[in-house]
Amino acid sequence: MANLETTYMGLKLKSPIIAGSCGLTNSIENIKELAAKGAGAIVIKSMFEEQILIETEKYIKTEDKGMDLYTKTPASFLDRRVHDYEEAYSYIYEYAKKNTLNTYLDFIREAKKSVDIPIISSINCTSAYDWQSYAKNIEDAGADALEFNLYVLPSDFNSTVEENEKVYYDVIDKVKNFVKIPYSIKLGYYFSALAPSIIKLSESGVKGLVLFNRPYNPDIDIENICLSDGNIYSSDLEYARSLRWISILSGKVKCDLVANTGIHNYETVIKQLLAGAQAVEIVSAIYNDGFEVIEKISNDIKSWMQRHNFEKIEDFRGKLCKSNLEHPAAIERVQFMKLYSGIE
Repeated sequence: MANLETTYMGLKLKSPIIAGSCGLTNSIENIKELAAKGAGAIVIKSMFEEQILIETEKYIKTEDKGMDLYTKTPASFLDRRVHDYEEAYSYIYEYAKKNTLNTYLDFIREAKKSVDIPIISSINCTSAYDWQSYAKNIEDAGADALEFNLYVLPSDFNSTVEENEKVYYDVIDKVKNFVKIPYSIKLGYYFSALAPSIIKLSESGVKGLVLFNRPYNPDIDIENICLSDGNIYSSDLEYARSLRWISILSGKVKCDLVANTGIHNYETVIKQLLAGAQAVEIVSAIYNDGFEVIEKISNDIKSWMQRHNFEKIEDFRGKLCKSNLEHPAAIERVQFMKLYSGIE
């Protein structure tokens, strides 16, 4: 029988298929179902930096009849009194942050009680903020690991390359001396020098790097002449970028690599493992095909392993990473190969 066990950030996984952070991982019932279908680990829905800030303000002032939500004090009066006394404002602000966090921590505790696979907490952030205290509380709540979902779009004309990339290291510096659980960074591909940047990140103390974050992409509605939503879910053709970089970086980084985006079937999972990934994160496939897709992909991987006489994942992991290729330049080629030069 083929064995799908693997490790990620030092955690033992019964499968390389990780359910990525999404709306489906925001329910204890769903978490139980994902585990029952064979997920190796679950990344629970992210706590967003913006969400924390917005919910914090709700504690301070609400639009509900102009009353403070918790003290029932008229909001205008509270706002005036709070801002007159900075110490009072700070107290209420910190209280609000704690209560927002407490809801998230309670969910982590319940999730840990519900399943026997690793539960990975997720924080979606755009700045260093004060994640060290949040991370420590998340660790104390029982999370097995922590994933920082960082996506810095270099669109500010006044920001330098160094300033854009400093955010990643600021987050790591905030956290690394406060928690013992492993943590990873889920990052985008907007780096001026992607390979050396990822190598440097891998040496910073992180235990995993997830390649790559799939951002929200706007579209344009040409009939109403306005911005509209782009495709929310990935397609099964979007795995190529992460496949290339997993292969290039495998064996070079000082931490585990996980592939993300465009992973919809067992073939793509196997490709990412052959390239050197420790595991994969899937989301869109679950939305499109239901929880059963995890079980189906797992069974298909086992069948493929049996056909090729592989007993465990380590028997073939990384066989097609760049350093093991007979012609390694092929993985880096960005123009059509000679084979396709006749295509008009």
